[in-house]
Amino acid sequence: MGRIFRAEFLKLRKSSIWLLIFVSPALAALIGLLKAPEQEQWILMLITMTSTHAVLFLPLLTGVFSAFVCRFEHTGGGWKQLLSLPIPRASVYGVKYLIVLLLIAATQILFLCSLLLVGWMEGYPSDIPWKAIFTSITGGWIACMPLAALQMLVSVAWSSFAAPLALNVILTLPNILVVNSKDFGPYYPWAQPFLAMMPSSNNDFGALNVSLETLFVVILGSLLLFLLSGLIYFTRKEF
Repeated sequence: MGRIFRAEFLKLRKSSIWLLIFVSPALAALIGLLKAPEQEQWILMLITMTSTHAVLFLPLLTGVFSAFVCRFEHTGGGWKQLLSLPIPRASVYGVKYLIVLLLIAATQILFLCSLLLVGWMEGYPSDIPWKAIFTSITGGWIACMPLAALQMLVSVAWSSFAAPLALNVILTLPNILVVNSKDFGPYYPWAQPFLAMMPSSNNDFGALNVSLETLFVVILGSLLLFLLSGLIYFTRKEF
């Protein structure tokens, strides 16, 4: 798998995909500066920046990354050339999925840097609530895992680069309403990153006090479902 990972990295090294990881953190930082809470509190700033980053841009970027890692193979018979090599299909699929997760992790790290930068510019106190911030950042990354698995399945199934992106946009837009639903929000993959990143004043997560245990059981269950479905489909698909 190490050789497959290096080969995939070489494909993406000179592409514009690396610029995309800066988009959402930069926009979140701009919104944080424009709508800085009157009270100098890190948690309030985290909520302000997360509201844009996790509701819209993070789910959208997850779909873009998934479509991008499959883009080269969908052109010029790339899948046939790649799968003709003595490489297990499961390894190919797993490496592409791992790259998507690493790109999302890089986006989350840059979001953290943006949060700290905005807090420093606004003169926030030095006693940073690291536990709450790291829990939010990590939770958002984990919550993107089932969404990335689902987007990988769609990106492999459709040879068009634009079709998975269009579907992702259509399903991301309802987030503004779905995240406010306690009944549907935790089960909607596009809403899970926001619910996982949004801190609260108690031990619960999410805008509607969805418990951490409930949310992550749903996330891990959907991750297993989407990842296994994508892997089975990929190993049986005729290219």
